[in-house]
Amino acid sequence: MADHGSHTRPGISRARLAHIAAWSIELPGEEADRACAGIVEKTYARGTCICPKNTILESWTGVVTGLIKVGTVSPEGRGITFTGVPAGGWFGEGTVLKNEPRRYDIVALRDTRMAFMDRATFMWLVENSVAFNHFLVRQLNERLGHFMALLEYDRLLDATPRLARCIASLFNPVLYPGAGNHLEITQEELGLLSGMTRQVANQSLKALEKDGVVVLEYGGVTVIDLERLRSYGA
Repeated sequence: MADHGSHTRPGISRARLAHIAAWSIELPGEEADRACAGIVEKTYARGTCICPKNTILESWTGVVTGLIKVGTVSPEGRGITFTGVPAGGWFGEGTVLKNEPRRYDIVALRDTRMAFMDRATFMWLVENSVAFNHFLVRQLNERLGHFMALLEYDRLLDATPRLARCIASLFNPVLYPGAGNHLEITQEELGLLSGMTRQVANQSLKALEKDGVVVLEYGGVTVIDLERLRSYGA
């Protein structure tokens, strides 16, 4: 693991857990305490590869603040982005369950703080917590639908609809709870996540704003009509 982050002590408070992990609200006291003891937070500078592809990262990962990109590089050297994960999102549960190397790179698109739950704690919750398992079923089901939609729009849609679906995916209330209707994200970051240049992303954003589905603000986007954004171009 390319770990260039600054460390904090293992273990966090119950209040901190509730702040960084919406799923923890469902956990009974003992289970929440167990989760707290197994989490460490680290910070990473923009551009840091938090975890390279084919690295075994024996932790379940969450984004506390910032934004990360999940992607890879093709044999021809072309960068491919699978998705972005904003603050509040937890991911990588499938890899931890299978105890296999990550099949993608995790890169910080801006200064980012991450939470890592060690695999032993994660597996204890899987084996002992009904509430945690209910959460995982919802999470995995939602993620499957999320990636099917990303595959569809990447292959079938032009730039503006593709960007619209990319933005909408970052407002998924199950995968990224607590996002509200505003996301701090730059046009450059949106371009990286949707596989287009900053210039094309800028043109597409202006088209979406003109159509009344988003409002562009300095360093961010506010969604006006999420349902239209999700089906834009259909």
